[in-house]
Amino acid sequence: MSSIPKLLRLSERTAILPVIHGSGDCAIAVRRWMLEHQFDCVAIPLPESFRQPLESAVSQLPSPSIIIQPPSNRFHADDDPEYPFWKKDWGETPWSPSDKGHNETDGPDPSAIDDDDAVDESDLPPCSYVPVDPCQPVIMAIRAALGEHLPRAYIDLETSPFQPQSAVMPDSYALKHVTVQRFAAAMLPSIPRPPDEQTRTRLQYMAFRLHQLEQRHHRILFVCNVLHWPWVCEAYLAPPETPPEPDAVEPAIAYDVAPRTLTFLFGELPFITGLYERARAALEDDENLSIDGVKELLLASRDAYRLELGNRARPITPMLLSQCSKYIRNLALIERRFTPDLYTIVTAAKQVLGDAFAMHVVEAACRYLDLPDSDQQTVSLGIDECRFPDGEVRDLVSRLPGTSVSWKSVQLQKRPDRADTKRWQSTWVPTGQCSYPPEDVQIESLRARVFDRAQTIIGTDLVRTEKFTTSVKDGIDIRDTLRHWYDKQIYVRVLPPAQAQLDACVMLFDSPADPRDYPWRTTWFSEHSEESTMAFFASDFRQQMVGPGIALAVYGGALFLFPPIIIPDIWDDRRLDFVDSLEERLIAAACIYARGRHVALFSTLPPGAGWRRLARRLKKNLVHVPLRGFSSAEVQQMRHVHVLNGTHVRSYAADFIRKA
Repeated sequence: MSSIPKLLRLSERTAILPVIHGSGDCAIAVRRWMLEHQFDCVAIPLPESFRQPLESAVSQLPSPSIIIQPPSNRFHADDDPEYPFWKKDWGETPWSPSDKGHNETDGPDPSAIDDDDAVDESDLPPCSYVPVDPCQPVIMAIRAALGEHLPRAYIDLETSPFQPQSAVMPDSYALKHVTVQRFAAAMLPSIPRPPDEQTRTRLQYMAFRLHQLEQRHHRILFVCNVLHWPWVCEAYLAPPETPPEPDAVEPAIAYDVAPRTLTFLFGELPFITGLYERARAALEDDENLSIDGVKELLLASRDAYRLELGNRARPITPMLLSQCSKYIRNLALIERRFTPDLYTIVTAAKQVLGDAFAMHVVEAACRYLDLPDSDQQTVSLGIDECRFPDGEVRDLVSRLPGTSVSWKSVQLQKRPDRADTKRWQSTWVPTGQCSYPPEDVQIESLRARVFDRAQTIIGTDLVRTEKFTTSVKDGIDIRDTLRHWYDKQIYVRVLPPAQAQLDACVMLFDSPADPRDYPWRTTWFSEHSEESTMAFFASDFRQQMVGPGIALAVYGGALFLFPPIIIPDIWDDRRLDFVDSLEERLIAAACIYARGRHVALFSTLPPGAGWRRLARRLKKNLVHVPLRGFSSAEVQQMRHVHVLNGTHVRSYAADFIRKA
């Protein structure tokens, strides 16, 4: 015990380790202490009634569970004349018709009970529980003690109902850089004295039990809530002569927890808790998982996002992930935390990467390990409440309360379920289709920028140089000046005004395109003078319903004619049957209907010899605009086209269309 700092020693036989419940970093600190120091007993700040179900549940980890102890219904109310008579004799819950049989000895007749005496479930005292969470420091101490076959002493007082104590506490990530004693000493001035009589009585009882343990053990480790640490030390110096009387309590029962509600059980995110368990099973380093786990969460969300959306997914580049990580860091620092909470992570993901990606972040963060089914009863958890297998809902208080938690909401566009998708598909009217106006504005903006870029390229091809005389014209041509340096002459660039007329643009997002991936081929005409005549091939929108009368497709390629003109549907035009591919049909149609002699081609690669011969055959010239000159995320978003089943759908389409 001499190697343990005096600040964390109650005596020569007892060391006290103050922790923050629900913290993975504190759980690692407990494990490190138990490996670095030799102990022959571990004192647990829980009552003896939790021993059997808790240790049985800990042995089943990594399968999580919850140990629930209902409040005792044994009351001493004989001296209260206003207390309902049936509560004195039969406990808290009145007789109900669901009870087996009824006679005068079973309880009162329900008709004889006054309405004012009826029990309101919301007035019942809450159940207390212990979360069997791998990231709980106390659970880590029990787990390590079971593995080392060390005795465990449950030294807390039996209380019913239980009154928890919690507070806002610093981020335990600081334990990566400071020792436990420094961390605890820094918190010492801000730890308040216990406000309620029950907590003070419990601390006196724990101090009394520690004195008893010292008579049988020489090296005791007491894992204690940091809020109780100074007051346990105070009670230890002046222990009571007789221990406080325990309350009569009900048996504690172990339950499994519904996987979707594990967020309300764990102190850390279920995903990060799963990373701790995987590292434990594989004997890997888990010292920095509280931060590295956030990066793993973003990568796992990216994989699920790509798997769901396929070619409709927005490119999640390393640069975007880096920006998201910096945003998460900044939001966490604003809240004066080192490690972010789920709200911070989801908010940053929504702002940087869109609603669809943020939905996958939420789902991945709430996903724990894939575990086999158990035959134990399962409960569903909520915010400080629990739904039991019989449907009863009761309030809960934790026996291992961590830092105070505030719940916040984030508005995200959810994905439709399968039943809604089938219903929307069955009610689709094939004859009524129109576009979504905000997307029309975006794609027309892209078309205008491609036109401008093509005009610049055409003008660059006509540039010439001449010797400097009286004006630098359009700038000094450094290349020709250096080339003719021997004659000491400066050359300037001359850009003649571009006379080319551009009214046709072909955008190829996926080339070469597989016709099986793009079965929807049509021609749309403009609704007003600011829109182009547009012919395109895209994926089947009927396979991706996002709302009632709202479907989603992905462009493979498109032809724009601006100013708009009326043309036959190019996919039924027999004059274009001489081409072999979807891309060539768009290029041929652009060359036929373009009034100028140039056609802008927006694609990843420059046109090959075959496409250039096709353009020359139709007396046109292809001007290649590289796709890499534009933001890949912007181009990917432009590829998404929402198809509406009639103009009336535009009034509510924004409520269902998610931002990619």
